[in-house]
Amino acid sequence: MSSIYQSCQASLDGNSSAMLECLSNEIEKSQDARDEDLKSFLFVLAGAMIFFMQSGFAMVCAGAVRLKNVQNSMLKNLLDACGAAVAFFLVGNAFAFGGQFETTATTFVGLSEFASIGPSAPFWFFEYTFSATSVTIVAGTLAERCQMVAYLCYSMFLAGIIYPVVAHALWSNNGFISNFNVDPFLGSGAIDFAGSGVVHLTGGITALFATLILGPRRGRFYDAQGLPLSKPKPFPGHSIALQLLGTMVLWFGWFGFNPGSALLLGGNVGEIAANAAVSTALAGASGGIAALFTNLFIQERKTGEPHFSLVMAMNGSLSGLVAITAGCALVEPWAALVIGIVSGWVYIASSEWLIKLRIDDAVDAIPVHMFNGIWGMISVGIFASPDKMDVTYGVSKHVGCVYSWARGSSDAALLACQTLAVLFIVGWTMVTVFPFFVWLNYKGWLRSDSLEELVGLDISYHGGGPGAVGDGEVRKEYVEAYRRQKNSRSTAGGDTDSDHWQNSGGGNEEDL
Repeated sequence: MSSIYQSCQASLDGNSSAMLECLSNEIEKSQDARDEDLKSFLFVLAGAMIFFMQSGFAMVCAGAVRLKNVQNSMLKNLLDACGAAVAFFLVGNAFAFGGQFETTATTFVGLSEFASIGPSAPFWFFEYTFSATSVTIVAGTLAERCQMVAYLCYSMFLAGIIYPVVAHALWSNNGFISNFNVDPFLGSGAIDFAGSGVVHLTGGITALFATLILGPRRGRFYDAQGLPLSKPKPFPGHSIALQLLGTMVLWFGWFGFNPGSALLLGGNVGEIAANAAVSTALAGASGGIAALFTNLFIQERKTGEPHFSLVMAMNGSLSGLVAITAGCALVEPWAALVIGIVSGWVYIASSEWLIKLRIDDAVDAIPVHMFNGIWGMISVGIFASPDKMDVTYGVSKHVGCVYSWARGSSDAALLACQTLAVLFIVGWTMVTVFPFFVWLNYKGWLRSDSLEELVGLDISYHGGGPGAVGDGEVRKEYVEAYRRQKNSRSTAGGDTDSDHWQNSGGGNEEDL
């Protein structure tokens, strides 16, 4: 303060009115600089919380797989963070946000700031953590049967190309359906406050297409001869404790994910963040409760023996968190509860549906992230509150259908935009990811061979794992056959041990 006074005094020679104006201007500049520094720090803090979610995903995945695949699962989660950082720096940030402050024209992707963090380091870091989150969603779905090369290729492809185009469309000032566009679609544009669509639906739909091509784990839905099992064989994970710890870490990270997104807006950042935090807590809680007790009721009706499923409660909570992410700052508390409850039901129904279709998802990432990402986007078009819209965006012309009907209006512009955004994400991901995984599969880079899968990917790719052999999970004769196969691949001609093993009908589903 004294330096500001001395600076003004030296330049104004005692003119009192000019002196006061100078002091006011300099103090305001100083305050603006401090505010900008604080905002940058909060970006880094919120981004660090989001990045910590990688630990949660790793715990959930590691706990949900069998012991013989733990090390492989953990490495793939680490590669998500590594591959996403490189890809987002080289091209991802440019495609998503490059040049958005240089023009108001609507564009499909950004075309500047390649191999750059752009004008703001805090913004780049914050957005990078979102891209890494979308990438890591797929890890659990493909667990126990995906090759390492394929996984690293996919991580960089999703973070560098697939995700950035979706982020540009919904979050950039130049996106065709973004509510930040100077001329938003239908006068509204789609609203995805923190990423139900951009992050979770993109990751979830990628997981679906990938597992359709990859196929189920051996013994999950078919026997050793390829005939359908009358009842799918469950593959329980080796540690429910790790899964619960991972779930709680993810929930903690969500308070950086959702409230932290308020930093991208001007104005009432504190109030917006608080609204987002409240909705996040309520939806996560109601989703877990709804899934737990709905499953309890269903099991009691089916078997006469009700049981409390921790897995259902955990995934129900995660489903509620995914669903509320799109509208966490835009809905009233009662609506957050409703969204969470419905998300628990969506999770149960979609999980059962995938099993009926014989689609193998090792951690139920598709029901949690894809189906509830869709529900989260649609719920904004139903429950977005005029009051919350005013606080968050300063406009409330187009709101949720519930409030439009209360106004005596049939306006559904926001719901139409939300639906279009969902269709765009599904369509864009389909035309890019599906051919990519088909190509990986054609090259033989996608799926581990059957013997590698039987002995476990820890042995196949990492030379072993604690407790993998000799604890009853992997038979030693299979490990010996795998090692003979590995040695035989270096010689020319003849069948490998893997061929003999498959032709002899080796690998009963009981062994898997």
